[in-house]
Amino acid sequence: SILITGAGGTIGSELCRKILQFNPRRLVLFDNSELALYNIEQELAANDSNSDTKLEFLLGSVLNKGHLSMVMDDFSIQTVYHAAAYKHVSMVERNIIEGVRNNVLGTWYVAEAANENHVEKLVLISTDKAVRATSVMGASKRLAELIIQSFAIQTTDTQYCMVRFGNVLGSSGSILPLFKRQIAQGGPVTLTHKDASRFFMTTSEAAELVIQAGAMGVGGDLFVLDMGEPVRIQDFAERMIHLHGKSVGETADVEHPENFIEITYMGLHPGEKLHEELIIGEQITGTQHPKIMRAQEDYLDFETVQTMCTSLEAACAGTDYLKVKQTLEQAIPEFVIHDAVSYTHLTL
Repeated sequence: SILITGAGGTIGSELCRKILQFNPRRLVLFDNSELALYNIEQELAANDSNSDTKLEFLLGSVLNKGHLSMVMDDFSIQTVYHAAAYKHVSMVERNIIEGVRNNVLGTWYVAEAANENHVEKLVLISTDKAVRATSVMGASKRLAELIIQSFAIQTTDTQYCMVRFGNVLGSSGSILPLFKRQIAQGGPVTLTHKDASRFFMTTSEAAELVIQAGAMGVGGDLFVLDMGEPVRIQDFAERMIHLHGKSVGETADVEHPENFIEITYMGLHPGEKLHEELIIGEQITGTQHPKIMRAQEDYLDFETVQTMCTSLEAACAGTDYLKVKQTLEQAIPEFVIHDAVSYTHLTL
């Protein structure tokens, strides 16, 4: 009996598709987006191949711990994949209070509910932006990792582990659908910086590796997916333009501008990195799977994490931006939030 939070999202929905191939007894799809949940329900219903799996589609928020606990108890949940998160760097940077509430406190509530209901395994979906975080989104996901690690070192019936990876091609808000749309409109294709690079993986491969990594977890594991070499975004954009039968160039000074797509540069967004990383430090070992690695990184004790989460809970409830800032910086020493003055009016 499996629960997936954020089941209507890119990774959550792909996890559903993959897991259904193993014919579990029950799959509970949990999401706060009615449209996303409706879409995955319609898809799975249309593709039903006489599966014996009982599907449950539940609207709910990971911020409602009581509801989470009831779901885990009522459906005798054995495994949780926690994929629910706000993931867009610039959006979370402009909505700090809600970003931290969802990504940090939501993870805390899911972890607590799993512990209280004797769930066998919880797998957190994390991100490369948690490594030496420069954005609120990255810092919130790093703190989510620290929460999971703190639960893992307690005496508990639940095995907690995390899987960290980079960008997923084709996900909502990713550069693939953005560039396709811009090319179809005749350009320009907008980049943040000519030297920016990112790690990329297909949704299908990421979900498959998450499942395999989760199966390896014995408690407290931080798994990192091998995503190959980072891809320069400029090269990616030029390749896409050529695949659409166009050439890269100025559209204003040529005889047939419809054959050319211009590339323009906007500058890095607040909190955005030029290059992403997957690992903090050098302590990394292989596993029995060639594309899954196990990392050893610093963690915080349970009491410290609990104090931080309690402080964040009060700060978010009171829209206390400065307290959120201080707590994030205390939890993640290398993270320095952007100027409070310019963001205070955007945190409500």
